[in-house]
Amino acid sequence: VQLVESGGGSVQSGGSLRLSCAYPPYTYSRYCMGWFRQAPGKEREGVATIGNDGMTSYADSVKGRFTMSHDNAKNTLYLEMNALKPEDTAMYYCAAALRTLPYDYCSNSRYWGQGTQVTVSS
Repeated sequence: VQLVESGGGSVQSGGSLRLSCAYPPYTYSRYCMGWFRQAPGKEREGVATIGNDGMTSYADSVKGRFTMSHDNAKNTLYLEMNALKPEDTAMYYCAAALRTLPYDYCSNSRYWGQGTQVTVSS
């Protein structure tokens, strides 16, 4: 599965960005999609992810500020980021985990995009 992120950039604290992730047709229904990020010297963490139940979970640090959405007509996943903080600075990755039979649970293995850099200055 090829995932292509875009929309990163440099903003000041309190600003907003919208990340996009282009995916192949039919991907959203067959995969558990999500956004992850990795800051220098830190482990990659989930920011907004769809779980086995199909619901979106957000990291506590971004709740109320970030919103994940998708547009299947455009085959695109979005991450709307508001009230950005310097600690949001990271490389952001789009990811897709195959839904596995018989219960459509999300695989532990993911496909990753190349990432898009978000830098928030104070």
